[in-house]
Amino acid sequence: MSRYYVTTPIYYVNDDPHIGHAYTTLACDALARFMRLDGRDVRFLTGTDEHGQKVEKAAAEKGIDPQSFTDEISKNFRRLADVMNFSYDDFIRTTEPRHIDSCQAIWKAIASKQSPLRQDNIYLGKYAGWYAVRDEAFYTEGELEEGPGGKKIAPSGAEVEWVEEPSYFFRLSDWQDALLKFYADNPDFIAPASRRNEVVSFVEGGLNDLSISRTTFSWGVPVPDDEDHIMYVWLDALTNYITAVGHPDSDADLWQYWPANLHMVGKDILRFHTVYWPAFLMAAGIEPPKRVFAHGWWTNEGQKISKSVGNVIDPFELVEKYGLDPVRYFLLRQVPFGNDGDFSHQAMVHRLNGDLANDLGNLCQRVMSMVFRNCDGKIPESHSLNATDEQFVTAISDSLDDLRALMEAQAFHQALELIWRHVADANRYVDEQAPWELRKSDPPRMETVLYTLAEGIRNIAILASPFMPDSMDKVFETLGVGEAERGFDRLGPAHALTSGTPMPGKPQPIFPRFVEEDDG
Repeated sequence: MSRYYVTTPIYYVNDDPHIGHAYTTLACDALARFMRLDGRDVRFLTGTDEHGQKVEKAAAEKGIDPQSFTDEISKNFRRLADVMNFSYDDFIRTTEPRHIDSCQAIWKAIASKQSPLRQDNIYLGKYAGWYAVRDEAFYTEGELEEGPGGKKIAPSGAEVEWVEEPSYFFRLSDWQDALLKFYADNPDFIAPASRRNEVVSFVEGGLNDLSISRTTFSWGVPVPDDEDHIMYVWLDALTNYITAVGHPDSDADLWQYWPANLHMVGKDILRFHTVYWPAFLMAAGIEPPKRVFAHGWWTNEGQKISKSVGNVIDPFELVEKYGLDPVRYFLLRQVPFGNDGDFSHQAMVHRLNGDLANDLGNLCQRVMSMVFRNCDGKIPESHSLNATDEQFVTAISDSLDDLRALMEAQAFHQALELIWRHVADANRYVDEQAPWELRKSDPPRMETVLYTLAEGIRNIAILASPFMPDSMDKVFETLGVGEAERGFDRLGPAHALTSGTPMPGKPQPIFPRFVEEDDG
């Protein structure tokens, strides 16, 4: 059984979770569920990044110690994962002892080896330059813009401050050629393609050595053999991906999942994952991950999301208002994954009432109801399937290879478009076959048509279940499909529905229409 290791970025705990966190983890959840259904041995990691100056500052503003602060905020991210039905296998926190041990081990491994130019990978010096506390990132003068009051602003919009302090440095500049060769040898390492071009151009422009320790605050992992320094938060944070699979114990069972198949990240942290992280790993003698995908950002009704504007999208409120699976569907269907997307109430309701309630929901409801009324509440006899019946059903199961390729490319919107073509075919088949007319004129043919539709719905539900697991479970239960019969190995006629299987009761709507509440 082939392994599949997918990770979210670990989320910074200086604030509560928002739609961006839900979006990234949802993409990973859909992938993890898909790969499990496809017979892969999956490891799905998420968690929280709990060190750094930003956390120390936020805790101080609340008048509590950093550990108590991170304990509370981390719970909110776990709650988001539970509310969104994310199927993670491990939730890592960077304040855990296993992670501190792992960070110190990778530091020692990097320091014990030489750079490609036969220099020490790590050396002690002095850092003087611009630092953005909000980003926990260093910036060069050329990357900054002038802001209000003459303040320097990073590309992210964060204010920077001038920092001077003793620091250990990683000889990132020595790894430029090795990184460019790695990108050339692994063309799928960075996705989408536009992001790859951005990273390659950045590295080709020359790399500066990277400050990897701080002395002006104390909330972090101590540098081995020099506790006056704590490790730069990004070296600490990125190491979580190997901590969670057993590092530094390369004999651990979990280490077999490394290298990760996919790091899913937002576009704002692409450089850390595609420049710094592979360089750190190569310097430590560890294979880099296979792929990093950077997705876009959401806006709200055309406006950039900002706490100061007051238009932050709360994922808990979205789920409460529209329902869990409609939110999951909308986020992965609405825009090409990798692009920026705009959330609007109108677009959400259009997807819910159109794609879900009208197309798939109505298909399931009218077919199941006809079966319940006309076939004694049991899966009908198939009798003799004609070429049209067989072609309709096999087209669904035969599309798995196409769907698999789209998921491997993280083209979630196209994967859902493919599934919805089958939904459209099913609705067309209902109208063309008109089983309500066959009820009197040709009852055996009516049973065959309804059996064919139920079987088509079964196959559609299997393909759609990584995206909307709760709703598809309701479909399976209505059809009498057991939990062990819902994998991709159960697609197609060899595992078709058994005639005579009783339905559990009168079918209930899978996706009720959304009706705006009347405030009056």
